[in-house]
Amino acid sequence: MPPKADINKAGWEQSDFPILCETCLGSNPFVRMSKQEYGRSCGTCARPFTVFRWNPGAGGRFKTTVICQTCAKVKNVCQTCLLDLEYGLPTQVRDTALAIQNEAPTSDINREYYAQNMESKLEGNKSGLETGPVRTSSAGKEMLKQLARSDPYYKRNRPQVCSFFLKGECNRGEECPYRHDKPVDNALAHQNIQDRYHGRNDPVARKILSNHAESQGLKPPDDVTITSIFLSSLSPNSTELSIRTRVLQSLPVMQPAQIKSVVHVAKSRCAFVNFKERTDAELAAQAWANGLEVDGETVGIKWGRSRAGGVKAPTLSSTSPPISA
Repeated sequence: MPPKADINKAGWEQSDFPILCETCLGSNPFVRMSKQEYGRSCGTCARPFTVFRWNPGAGGRFKTTVICQTCAKVKNVCQTCLLDLEYGLPTQVRDTALAIQNEAPTSDINREYYAQNMESKLEGNKSGLETGPVRTSSAGKEMLKQLARSDPYYKRNRPQVCSFFLKGECNRGEECPYRHDKPVDNALAHQNIQDRYHGRNDPVARKILSNHAESQGLKPPDDVTITSIFLSSLSPNSTELSIRTRVLQSLPVMQPAQIKSVVHVAKSRCAFVNFKERTDAELAAQAWANGLEVDGETVGIKWGRSRAGGVKAPTLSSTSPPISA
């Protein structure tokens, strides 16, 4: 019985060629792949799918697809490294810059149902970013252009570290197909497929966003009590409501309750966005590193300052004078 005719296999995926980035495909123009239908379950939706395996080039390790094509199209990512196909960046970096809401469910009950529904919507070469209501800002696109990797990074295809070498027992020498290096044990070495795909708690993304924010002059201040972001050069038509609405739109992962207050000083055309937690303020600074568009104007972004002689972050009232950033 054909797989699609079997009701138990109706949601399983068949494909003829994988969706890969240039780095994972390798520098060799003549790649020989092995194909195994329903070789494993998808790392995100758990549906069986067609697995491809290949060697990207001389001295590289064999690579394989880890998620199905439907999940790759939903996020517009590579089936192997789970990086964005257009910019070569983690999904958390792309979604933060473009303010994209993650709609894919993470529970075991809903994710397979969601993948089956998306499979019919994403016919051909469409991606989930093309079908969804994505409104991108010029500042977010400029941020991604600055962070994007223009050339393939084939160093990512190197062999794994030899486990016998780590024990001091490898006797192959230069003939060993694995690397004889000591691995670096840090947060970047511990990554999770689910976290990288859904764009949450990704250590690589956090490092990229943090370094970019610092390069734009938004290094978090040493005073950890400062939880305010200063907005300057606002539009004359801006109001406290319009600023709060735009802030929440630009930070889809943030709930309204996480914003303590928005203090708008119309006379000075500036505002303070006060967050309840320092981590939320740092996330906002990273997302707005290239500016934030509010009411048609690109506003300046700076960290707030603590009051002279005090330890609290600035929380201005409507009658208080603005504190320069």
